[in-house]
Amino acid sequence: MNWSSRLNRFIQQPRLSVLAVLLLLLTGITHALADAETPEIPAPMFFLQQIKPVLIDGSYREKGEAIAVIAMQDRKLALRLLTAMLNTDLFYDESKQSLYEIKSADQGYQISALTDDGVFTNAIPAASQSGYKKIRINNSLRSQLRQAIASLQLQDNDPAVRLGAVDEMLKKLDDDALQQIAMFRQQEKNADVQALMEVALAVGALQSGDDNKAEAAIYTLGDSLQPVALNTLRQFAEDSESTKLKKAAQDAIKHIEGKQRFFEKLETLYFGLSFGSVLVLAGIGLAITFGVMGVINMAHGELIMIGAYTTFVIQQMLPGLIELSIIIAIPAAFLVSAMVGILMERLVIRHLYGRPLETLLATFGISLILQQAVRSIFSPLNRSVVTPQWMSGMLEINSIFSITWNRLYIIVFSLAVFFALLLVMKKSSLGLHVRAVSQNRNMARAMGVRSERVDILTFGLGSGIAGIAGVALSLLTNVGPNLGQAYIIDSFIVVVFGGVGNLFGTLLAGMSLGVANKFMEPWAGAVLAKILLLVFIILFIQKRPQGLFPQRGRAAEN
Repeated sequence: MNWSSRLNRFIQQPRLSVLAVLLLLLTGITHALADAETPEIPAPMFFLQQIKPVLIDGSYREKGEAIAVIAMQDRKLALRLLTAMLNTDLFYDESKQSLYEIKSADQGYQISALTDDGVFTNAIPAASQSGYKKIRINNSLRSQLRQAIASLQLQDNDPAVRLGAVDEMLKKLDDDALQQIAMFRQQEKNADVQALMEVALAVGALQSGDDNKAEAAIYTLGDSLQPVALNTLRQFAEDSESTKLKKAAQDAIKHIEGKQRFFEKLETLYFGLSFGSVLVLAGIGLAITFGVMGVINMAHGELIMIGAYTTFVIQQMLPGLIELSIIIAIPAAFLVSAMVGILMERLVIRHLYGRPLETLLATFGISLILQQAVRSIFSPLNRSVVTPQWMSGMLEINSIFSITWNRLYIIVFSLAVFFALLLVMKKSSLGLHVRAVSQNRNMARAMGVRSERVDILTFGLGSGIAGIAGVALSLLTNVGPNLGQAYIIDSFIVVVFGGVGNLFGTLLAGMSLGVANKFMEPWAGAVLAKILLLVFIILFIQKRPQGLFPQRGRAAEN
């Protein structure tokens, strides 16, 4: 509906006849009449005096016409007024004389009054909404409000706001929306906004039924991944009577669906790499302790859990440093888990070297003790770790594929931990001794290596890395007493598949198993995908019991 027809509707409605006059005033059509009727009243005051009773007591249809008038006012005022109305934050007092914006706050509410000059006052805290009533709207008005807000946002200086405005207008393209998009398209400088505007105009061209514009519109929509582009092409292919245009639309649909499949696989690969990076963090510490000491540590999952709880405790202790809490938690979780691991080694495990079955039973008992200790301290309920703002959100590549920042940071972090550990193992004296003990413990002792000290430091290092894995996991899932149990089996699978004690094998195994699991889940389901992976590992170790990268040395051969 264009502005002239909307004006005629205003004039035909007795209740809104004043608004019709107002519309004429603001568009300059009857400037002389405005001076005659309201010589001493400023425009904002006149506008608000007429709009208030309609918003407060008017019917939904009358409110819809009032929204159209509000959208023609000062952009800043109109945006705030319409946004408050859409969010049901717009109220009036019992005397029905004033409008207010009332928003929920941490303690009570924040109330801003709309003055006759068209300005919202500074927010005043209040304990309740007593004495105020909400401006009522329905679903039809909500749709109209979103479209009106989007039209105003097309004039914003921020390209992201303009992009969101066009995206909102695509949900309901009428003649007014297409006219505005075409008008602002001429002056738009941002490439992303331009492309989305072209899609909107192409959708309008196909929906208009003009075959002269259809071919160019089909070409434009065929390069877009916007859902509305595919839906419009499908509808056009069904309804078009032109064989040539129908064939062009079908080809464009196939092209879009091919791109969709590609980006869906790319997204699955990304999720698989993020899951695999968690498996690498969880398994890399176990690869060291299992490879060097031959200890089957069933409490490794609980060391991961301790790292996650350390992150939660730091956020509770430092509520004002949420943005830095994860960075602080990384060394803290490493130290706490490392100390717990060293205590386990000194008190229990060192008495059981050379007896793997006993170490399995002993560490399984330790895992139960740690779980119960956490339940007693933190309760059995799951806890949530707040994701810092700099790790929140996503990088949108297109309408199908987006990269979430927290998963990207975890992938980068796991690789950083891997290469840091690799540097320690290859370049430091500790790494040299660890490799010597892992290859031939007796020969290392004969060469003067203090194997007992190496065992302590190695177990502490592996346990500390498990704690770091807990920091990463706390950002992806809830923190609870059973957190580690979900990853202990996966950790052993990664270690065995990659090769006991081999860091590169652990990296390759973790990433490949994570990707394989995510690719199988869509068609096999999460449980069956896990079973299929276990079957694969069983068959694999029958053929290659030493894993992808076997450990070297006489002890390994034995």
